[in-house]
Amino acid sequence: MASSPLTKLVIASSNAGKVREFSALLANLGLEILAQPEGLEVEETGSTFAENARLKASAVARATGAWALADDSGLSVDALGGAPGVHSARYADSDSARIARLLRELEEANHGATTPNRQAHFAAALALANPSGTVVLEVEGRCPGQILKAPRGTGGFGYDPVFLVPETGLSFAEMPQELKARIGHRGRAFAQLAPALQRLLPEGPAQA
Repeated sequence: MASSPLTKLVIASSNAGKVREFSALLANLGLEILAQPEGLEVEETGSTFAENARLKASAVARATGAWALADDSGLSVDALGGAPGVHSARYADSDSARIARLLRELEEANHGATTPNRQAHFAAALALANPSGTVVLEVEGRCPGQILKAPRGTGGFGYDPVFLVPETGLSFAEMPQELKARIGHRGRAFAQLAPALQRLLPEGPAQA
C-alpha cells in the first residue's frame, strides 16, 4: 500500500489534548508517536469533518515524510442547527469562551420553549495518510449526548465539561480516561480504525 513501513506515526494536530488521547489509544501498537512539528499549520477549508481530516493527514504526511493520523472533530447541537460543527475549535479564542458562547446561544435558541432541546453529538473523523500524502484509511465515530446548563468536571478539554453522556450520568470532563476512550466519539472512531491499522504494521497479520 505504501513504500515506507508503518513504524512511526505523526499525530496531525497542534492540540495537546488530542495528542494525549491518541497516544493513549495507540499505546499497545508499538508505534513511535510523534507530535506535529511546531509551526506547521494546515488551513481547515473543508465543509465536513471528513474533508478536514483528509486535508490535515495529507499535508502533515507530505511535510514530515512520515505516516500521519489526523482527526477532525467537533460538537453539533441540534437546537443550533448543528453548530458549532466544523467551526467548534474556532467558535471563540479559548475553551472557557467557547463554552460560554455555546451555553448563551443555546439558552437563546430555547427561550420560551416548553421542552428545551439540549440534544447534541460529538463526531470524530479520522484519516490516515502514507508518507506520500495519500489517504489510505478513513473512519468516523459519533457519541450522542446532551448539553449541560453549567460545566462539570476538571478533565478533558474543549467542550468536555458541558457534554453529558446520559447513560453514564457523567460529562466527558468527569469520566475516567479509559471510559471516555471507550464510549467517546474519538474512541468509537478509533475502534473502527484499529483493525486496519494493525494490518499495516510490519508485524501485523499477513491476512486481510
